[in-house]
Amino acid sequence: MSEQAQAVNNQETRGFQSEVKQLLHLMIHSLYSNKEIFLRELISNASDAADKLRFQALSNPNIYNGDGELRVRLSVDADKGTLTISDNGIGMTREDAISHLGTIAKSGTADFFAKLGQDESKDSQLIGQFGVGFYSAFIVADKVVVRSRSVDVAADQGVQWESQGEGDYTVATITKETRGTEIELHLRDDEKEFLDEWRLRSIVGKYSDHISIPVEILTPERDDEGKETGESKWEMINKAQALWTRNKADISDEEFKEFYKHISHDFAEPLKWSLNRVEGKQDYTSLLYIPSKAPWDLFNRDQKQGLKLYVQRVFIMDDAEQFMPSYLRFTRGLIDSNDLPLNVSREILQDNKVTQALRGACTKRVLSMLERMANNEPEQYATFWKEFGLVLKEGPAEDHSNREKIASLLRFASTHNDDNSQNVSLSAYLERAKEGQDKIYYITADSYAAAKNSPHLEQFKAKGIEVLLLSDRIDEWMMSYLPEFDGKAFQSISKADIDLGQFDSEEEKAQHKEAEETFASVLERTKTYLGDRVKDVRTTFKLSNTPAIVVTDGEEMTTQMAKLMAAVGQQAPEVKYIFELNPEHALIKQMADEADEVRFGRWVEMLLGQALLAEKGSLEDPSQFLAAMNQLLETA
Repeated sequence: MSEQAQAVNNQETRGFQSEVKQLLHLMIHSLYSNKEIFLRELISNASDAADKLRFQALSNPNIYNGDGELRVRLSVDADKGTLTISDNGIGMTREDAISHLGTIAKSGTADFFAKLGQDESKDSQLIGQFGVGFYSAFIVADKVVVRSRSVDVAADQGVQWESQGEGDYTVATITKETRGTEIELHLRDDEKEFLDEWRLRSIVGKYSDHISIPVEILTPERDDEGKETGESKWEMINKAQALWTRNKADISDEEFKEFYKHISHDFAEPLKWSLNRVEGKQDYTSLLYIPSKAPWDLFNRDQKQGLKLYVQRVFIMDDAEQFMPSYLRFTRGLIDSNDLPLNVSREILQDNKVTQALRGACTKRVLSMLERMANNEPEQYATFWKEFGLVLKEGPAEDHSNREKIASLLRFASTHNDDNSQNVSLSAYLERAKEGQDKIYYITADSYAAAKNSPHLEQFKAKGIEVLLLSDRIDEWMMSYLPEFDGKAFQSISKADIDLGQFDSEEEKAQHKEAEETFASVLERTKTYLGDRVKDVRTTFKLSNTPAIVVTDGEEMTTQMAKLMAAVGQQAPEVKYIFELNPEHALIKQMADEADEVRFGRWVEMLLGQALLAEKGSLEDPSQFLAAMNQLLETA
């Protein structure tokens, strides 16, 4: 039942953008194992077109022009082998068709396509998230014809777009009497199952029952005996009620999952969801989802991330980022408010008190969902953490009011485990803490291996004290916003103010005091040699297998923070280290016994170089360290 154009003119052939060609190649070669999702994607796009028209009607009620019953229609022509999906939504101009159907105008396109084709099982998820579901039509069709007319143009300014899914497409100006879009699919010979009415009904029931406008199918009329009369009628085949307005008890898990896929264009199922209605001081409904897979552009700050906003069931905007803090930007879903004005804009939302209240409520809702998952379904939470842990780590800096709750959701690698799994909560850490331990100890490093093998850990291993091993780039920055948890202060073990004396026996304390007194002259010789190259030289009893380390005092910037600043192009101040010597190590004793000041200096250079390498991974002047080491080896 495709609406025929009265005239076709101004026709031109254009080549697809290279990224579209790559996408079509993947589609045509059966990227999706589940081909029927093409119908879900096209009906979803039609529903979006209706939402956009409804929004424009807020400021221009006459826009409907006598056709206010928004709907999506499916019709089949068995003789031609075509399936047509049509809507009476906002429609497209000629320029829109070229822009939307011939190119992909999104930031991060190159990165997106670099990831495609590496793993077929993940490709469909990526494509859905990128918002190019229209091209799924070419999974089942060897030719696609789109006829559309924007609500803003006259009937003779309609557009026809046609392609066989190869290197180019044609676009022409046509006369189209009604607004909206129809997509005519010329099905491949082996895809004729999609001409069957009952097959189409089952797909709509499975994927699109929740669409808030009617989905209708052209079906033959039958008499009382069930015989076809030769006439046809449009029959609604979905519930056509916005899912979030229904009673929660009447919505199945499958319906929740399919609605998630509709609004997120994600092909993976969500981990969790929460439908919440609030009446009273605020009057709103929120439907929030926690995805199971991170979108390809999660760390692209230019890409808008947010909830769909409805006001009194009327769609207002996509990606309303004002209702969710950045560190929860993985959340998908919608909010439907009865308190905001229908003509609300992004600018009005920014400083609106209702917006701030809704943002706070949605934030708490998501954190509560994560808390329940972490406490009751640790395996599911481990999946979440693997995908979104890095984003959640932004929370302590962004959301001071919820910092304690966010901290309880963080997961770390630690010396308690034998691998790099980030599965240790702060609560579990404190449950295992030694009696009298009043600090949460951690170390930051460039990698898990560097953290796990750091000489700073030696005394902690010897005393059986667990240390958190932090090796993500964001960790050092995050810890600067986490002063404490559950009343226990965080303590970096690469700082000079570490004191584990409370865990020493009286005998150990006496031995340490005697060693310090005996070693005082060695410290003075080392300080004299190094001058202002270090902040101080001290003895340490926190080492067993390592002769010396460097540390920073409480006020000094850490090595990892200096590296982080350098990585983002900022000028970091020079870090002045404290050089700590282990008087019980054989090499330190050999250095202490060296009477020759030149050779003593070589010992200092070698030991300081080793300590700096262990701490920083590099030296400003490696030649000085190598020369000292070689000279010592020559005379060994």
